[in-house]
Amino acid sequence: MLLLCGIPLLLMEFTIGQYMCLGPVHALAKICPLLKGVGVATVVISFLLCTYYNVIITWALYYLFNSLRSSLPWQSCNNTWNIVENCSDGFPGNATHLQSASQQYFDYRLLQMSSGIEEIGSMRWELFGILLLAWIIVYFCIFKGIKSTGKVVYFTAIFPYLILIILLINNAQLPGAMDGIFFFLTPKWSKLLEVQVWVNAAAQIFNSIGIGFGTMISMASYNKFNHNILKDTLIVAVTNSVTSIFAGFVVFSAIGYMGHQYKLPVEDIATDGPGLVFVVYPEVFVTMPIAPMWATLFFFMLLCLGVDSQFAMVEVMVTSLMDGWGKSLLQFFKRKELLVLAVCFVAFILGIPNVTQGGIYFFQLMDHYTAVVSLMFLAFFEVVAVCWVYGVRRLSNNYKEMLGAPPNLFFKLCWWVASPSLVTLILVSSIIRYTPAQYGKMYTYPPWAEGLGWIISLCSIIWIPLGAVHTLYTSKGSFIQRLYSSVSPVNDIIPTEHKNIRR
Repeated sequence: MLLLCGIPLLLMEFTIGQYMCLGPVHALAKICPLLKGVGVATVVISFLLCTYYNVIITWALYYLFNSLRSSLPWQSCNNTWNIVENCSDGFPGNATHLQSASQQYFDYRLLQMSSGIEEIGSMRWELFGILLLAWIIVYFCIFKGIKSTGKVVYFTAIFPYLILIILLINNAQLPGAMDGIFFFLTPKWSKLLEVQVWVNAAAQIFNSIGIGFGTMISMASYNKFNHNILKDTLIVAVTNSVTSIFAGFVVFSAIGYMGHQYKLPVEDIATDGPGLVFVVYPEVFVTMPIAPMWATLFFFMLLCLGVDSQFAMVEVMVTSLMDGWGKSLLQFFKRKELLVLAVCFVAFILGIPNVTQGGIYFFQLMDHYTAVVSLMFLAFFEVVAVCWVYGVRRLSNNYKEMLGAPPNLFFKLCWWVASPSLVTLILVSSIIRYTPAQYGKMYTYPPWAEGLGWIISLCSIIWIPLGAVHTLYTSKGSFIQRLYSSVSPVNDIIPTEHKNIRR
């Protein structure tokens, strides 16, 4: 998926952004007016994502603050929030009636979770305050625009590698670490015959690289016109996947150690989602010497990683607003910094339901219908708009005009056949194998919540047909003439005011 979808589509988005010098909304509108709604949809999905993604940063900050003490608060069952009869000081393994102390800390101290989305409960004022702090951090990272963002990234992107190296050196010396690493590295070849594995692989690549969110188009739009985007593409894609594998060694060495401590197989401990970061790994720290130090380093690393992703998504919205209504918005807000503040404030308000007692259920619902369901639809229509409607020939000419040489045959074949075919197959498979959202293994959402989830999904997808209808309605001539003009790129495709500098 990295080779046939990730790298080619990342280069495609870089090419569009850098050549057009525009954000996703206006860039895709110029490429294919009929599917101009795809650009709007990418901005909407990025904005929806940033409203709840900052909650993860909120949780990381909460754990970070509570790690700055002599003993970790989730290391025992002797706390006011624990349900003692169901609490285990270690990992409970197959004892389904028991929960680890770290699980109860996450459920009953951090979240104070209700019984379901039907019971929204009261506001978690601690989390409300930390969510506000998280948005303040994000704002001061991006309020000066792309230049301030670039400076922040030098620290937030490099520092986590230092922490990962320190954690791996420590974990590798622990008993049982090699069992976890062998579990991580040993393939189960039969899994390649399962469609869901390929769907998950695509979702991982798209989410981690940022394809379909508009972030790569927005960031590339600030490049110089002849910047070497091929080098950027390879650096981003390879570094991303190498980092994922390296992080796997860090995680599974710790899980192997935990299995050794509690005499459990690795597969009984390994999990995914928030549970890995906020339940399993905190439980690992409890068994380590100088536990508060390791926990503090780990959650500070999570904060850096989360902030990186968050301000990229906010930048998509800011870039698109400036592209569309820059002069009017600056007349109203006077300064771009105040526009960024307004975007952050609206996203903060929309994220408040996630910090109520029933917030975790709303968070999971948002994540399922935004980052999974909507993303595949958007990726499909973006590939159709660029690779099949705009055309590989035009895209290759744009690339050649910027870099002086056309893309090689591999990229052209991927744009023509491999990437669109795989994205189509994944979308069809996702529809056929669709499963409703659920939280954990026990809680299933009521029908009205499922309906709410589809409304959330449609908030982004609906712009695609609306954009098509608007283009056909406002075009002139017969229906065939309107259809033909709507799939033809706009003539003045390069901003006339410049080719070598972004605004």
